[in-house]
Amino acid sequence: MAVSRSLATLHPANHALRAKLFRGLGDPSRLGILAALRDGPLTVGEIVDATGLSQPNASNHLACLLDCGLVRRERHGRFASYSIADDRVATILDLADNVLATSASGVLTCSRYAEPGRTT
Repeated sequence: MAVSRSLATLHPANHALRAKLFRGLGDPSRLGILAALRDGPLTVGEIVDATGLSQPNASNHLACLLDCGLVRRERHGRFASYSIADDRVATILDLADNVLATSASGVLTCSRYAEPGRTT
């Protein structure tokens, strides 16, 4: 049985928007931050401890995730905690893990996409 798709779903502009979302998720540091936030809100210091990122690097990636609406910030006096803005982001990560459970070797050996810092 064929899956019905609306014309809006198939529109090229929607593909570009999806690609932009996946580019945002395509950074290992941002994925590490999102993985750390899956268990609940964390401060920048806690994110640094959980991910091994430097504080400036973590803050930069958090700003990107915040601007894109993937995380939210709640202020507590001088401090702020960050959390995943939409539970579906965690679902995307779960689905990616499920896909990788059966296709990780193909993804790992894929020569069409360069790893960060490398060109192909």
